[in-house]
Amino acid sequence: MPGNLEICHPFCVKNPVHVWPGPDSRDEVHYLNGWIYERRFCRWIDGTGYDLEIGKAGGSQSWVSWRISPVDERRCTLRITVYPHVFQNLPVAIRWLPYLVRVRPMLKSYLDSVIKGFAWYLARGEPVPRNQFGRHPWFSAPGSTAR
Repeated sequence: MPGNLEICHPFCVKNPVHVWPGPDSRDEVHYLNGWIYERRFCRWIDGTGYDLEIGKAGGSQSWVSWRISPVDERRCTLRITVYPHVFQNLPVAIRWLPYLVRVRPMLKSYLDSVIKGFAWYLARGEPVPRNQFGRHPWFSAPGSTAR
């Protein structure tokens, strides 16, 4: 649903929507640390997910894929795959080390918290508290704690 990150994303302050729904959808993610990322949806698959580009306005963009897959009649899984823009200007032989050592673990931690936020909302029917699953160095406000 439009603006769903406001209730499901533990590092999102607000999620203003500019165009919704469909493959030309656009919105913003306002993070706890003050960053604002634009999301431009490139592919929309009703009932299954979407692909989008995300990043700061005028900056490099990362590619993100969201997919919901049924497990059975009562359960499904949410999978978020990110192809980050960081280090793309470095030669392939060099960029893998910082990616594996720093970016990949931080990205996994971030995505785990986001997925837990959706599970929180679905199980409780109430918005996930900010930083509910711990602070994140990239997206939490400096010195912030779970509330």
